[in-house]
Amino acid sequence: MMAQNKDPRRNSSAFSIFDQKQISELKEAFSIFDRDADGLISSDDLKDTLNSLGMDSSPDTISRMLADAPGQINFTMFLTMMGERLIGTDSQPDILAAFNAFDDSGSGLISAAEFKDALMYMGDRMSKDEVDLIFRDVPVDHNGLVPFASLAQKLKNGQ
Repeated sequence: MMAQNKDPRRNSSAFSIFDQKQISELKEAFSIFDRDADGLISSDDLKDTLNSLGMDSSPDTISRMLADAPGQINFTMFLTMMGERLIGTDSQPDILAAFNAFDDSGSGLISAAEFKDALMYMGDRMSKDEVDLIFRDVPVDHNGLVPFASLAQKLKNGQ
């Protein structure tokens, strides 16, 4: 069961969405997947775990399961991934795909002003303070454009 939290975007780390008991339980689950006890879940660890459970461990299945991970999974990444599943946060590729709607030129840059307006006036509306917090450390160039990869990272990780 998840700790109460009204707005998952406000989480500053994976640890903030779980209470101590949940973190302990997830640490135990992580240990089950980390078959070689090296502190990382690799594709081999995942394959071994799935095999031991009698589940499909084909390369395609492993690839799909690890699609959101940038490589081997440490405990912090595991917590982040579990939190995303529990609270329904979009994955980085999903967030980047949404940003593409604002990137007419395919440059990887979007208008900071246009995107701020979208965050405040469309969909799950954010307050000006929330938007300002997101943009606090994001580089805006002299044309008012920002690299959306930076914004996607901040939105995904709540940093």
